[in-house]
Amino acid sequence: MSSSTTVLTRMVPRRVVLATLPLAAWSVGVHAQTAAPVTLEELSVTSPSPIQPGRGLVSGSSFPTGVFPVVAGTYSPVTVVTREQIGRDQPRTLGDALSDRPGIASSTYAPGAASRPIIRGLDNARVRIQENGIVTGDVSELGEDHAVPINPLVSDRIEVIRGPATLRYGSGAIGGVVSAENNRVPTFIPAGGVSGQVTTGYSTVDNGRLGAATVDAGHDGIAVHADGFRTATDSYAIPGGIQRNSATETQGGSVGISAIGDRGFAGISFSHYDALYQIPGGEAAENRTRLDPRQDKVLSRGEYRPLDGPLEVIRYWAGYSVYRHDERGIGGNGLDGIQATFKNREAEGRIELQHVPVTLPFGVLTGALGLQSGRRVISTQGEAFLPPTESRSHALYLFEELAVGNGLRFQGAGRIEGDRLNSTVTQFPRDYLPVAGEDPAQFALTRRFAPKSASFGALQDLPYGFVGAVNGSYVERGPTGYELFSQGPHDATATFEIGDPRLKLERARTVEVSIRKADGPLRLDATGYYTRYTGFIYKRDTGNRCDDDFASCGSGDELRQIVYSQANAAFYGAEIAAQLDVLPVGNGFAGFEAQYDFVRAQFDDGSNVPRIPPHRVGGGAFLRADGWFARINLLHAFDHRETAPFETVTPGYDDLRAEVSYTKPLDPAVYGAREVTLGLQGRNLLDSDIRNSASFKKDEILLPGRNVRLFLTARF
Repeated sequence: MSSSTTVLTRMVPRRVVLATLPLAAWSVGVHAQTAAPVTLEELSVTSPSPIQPGRGLVSGSSFPTGVFPVVAGTYSPVTVVTREQIGRDQPRTLGDALSDRPGIASSTYAPGAASRPIIRGLDNARVRIQENGIVTGDVSELGEDHAVPINPLVSDRIEVIRGPATLRYGSGAIGGVVSAENNRVPTFIPAGGVSGQVTTGYSTVDNGRLGAATVDAGHDGIAVHADGFRTATDSYAIPGGIQRNSATETQGGSVGISAIGDRGFAGISFSHYDALYQIPGGEAAENRTRLDPRQDKVLSRGEYRPLDGPLEVIRYWAGYSVYRHDERGIGGNGLDGIQATFKNREAEGRIELQHVPVTLPFGVLTGALGLQSGRRVISTQGEAFLPPTESRSHALYLFEELAVGNGLRFQGAGRIEGDRLNSTVTQFPRDYLPVAGEDPAQFALTRRFAPKSASFGALQDLPYGFVGAVNGSYVERGPTGYELFSQGPHDATATFEIGDPRLKLERARTVEVSIRKADGPLRLDATGYYTRYTGFIYKRDTGNRCDDDFASCGSGDELRQIVYSQANAAFYGAEIAAQLDVLPVGNGFAGFEAQYDFVRAQFDDGSNVPRIPPHRVGGGAFLRADGWFARINLLHAFDHRETAPFETVTPGYDDLRAEVSYTKPLDPAVYGAREVTLGLQGRNLLDSDIRNSASFKKDEILLPGRNVRLFLTARF
């Protein structure tokens, strides 16, 4: 690695490294037969903890095709989708990129457009989605029909913290964090001055076309970045037909510049995103419903490493975004036009101070103190269920890690924050039915919350390269604006939503046990967890039915009336993924892979939490050697029968997938590129009827049928 991309010199004693050691060869028969060892480059993850090496992000590195990435050195389980994997899968949404990973599903409200990640059965307000450490600044958690304005095609990697991440990021991460990491604010100067990637592809199921490009360049301490993407699909095919009104278009890009020196860097970027996508299924398809999200975002980040003193690294992140989308379709007057508008203006900043390692009689202590602040203003027009709402938050958090020797280390963390929300409350009758001749009173209200959280974890290196982890946490979440103040029809979920301004803090106590192995012929990531919620906030179906206004509740029939309520609940489950190199072939291996995951969620009265993903099990075989990669894999989802009131059973499915690709190194002086990958990938090759039990649309739409995709990626 050249000096321009070398990790800077002041390190904490422990590094979070993704599969950093060579793959050991697998013995076959009585006499050992070994393939050439494959050396994996370091890939540091930055989301789980503020305690990081001197440079949190090292771009320009690659990860071998088809190798299962395991992050062994974190206290909370972390899933990583590498840049190489993104180039092969070519997902158009974060949900597409993550939905087949253990412990992760997606909402698939509008497949390929509005598909938000679900972690351990939790979504929306409990899963924070961010880009380069700053919240996305959209309204996707307000409704499943709202898209996340991030295209994974220009990401260097996607990091997912499965489980509570509230300690670093706040109440919106009580269920986990999805972080898209890229180099839009440049953090390095490429060796040779310029590097980049161009990718394109075509999919048969939806006549899908896409293209994306990223370029990084720099000289004399100045680095620049530019990227752009465009995707388009027609309505996708399903077994026996077409899923009407499911076409999509997205486009966007960014530019960024940084000053990089011996002691750190500081930079800024501007990005733009816009899309147009249709909502399939039911009345949405009949009314030709479509959304057109647009967002402009400014992001700045940097770090400084003092030569001496108590601080090792000072880092900051700051972002501001302006978001808007119109919901268009045929309204009650029979005319096609704008039915509702959502706007969101959001600013967030964070600074972290990492102290120098302190040698104590019983070990080495490293840690970081962080401060976070944010402000958000949501405004709506038309048939929107949420009145204008303003929220502010301020927080202080501390992480400390102690390495005591013999591969044992501990982490403790704590956080306290203050949240304030302002909006208008509608005072509904207790039975949520209208009173003849009376309109519900409305008044302004401010709610304040002070969530507090703490965690403690231990990591232990075990024989044969295994790492064991135990983590316990207590976290609190303040209710969101829509849980407090909702007061109208939400066509996306076919509900008439009523918030409860009296909601209290939601509390979660979690215990996790993990065992991982990141290097060698066996790579393993297995976690079991149990979470006990006190005051779990959920949508309670009152049994009343409404039309488009409160006066119709009790006599209408279009929308289910739901009220945000609280009850105690328990979530538990397991996530297991493994890959085994069995037979040396050329300079690589042939082997097997397997996965299994489930989540069970119940209220104290024995009823089930709604929209929970099914049990899944999968496995297959792979071959990677001499530039070739081939894979065949079957993912089976079992019937989902643990239904909530008013839910239906979701049948299981079999998703057969296959892939073949070839990567060829090139001479940049001759071809202008250093490497090119060409491949074919198939999904749902059995053309199965696939319905998602975690989706509001599961009874109205099928997910895409048989699909074959051609992909091409060139790196320079």
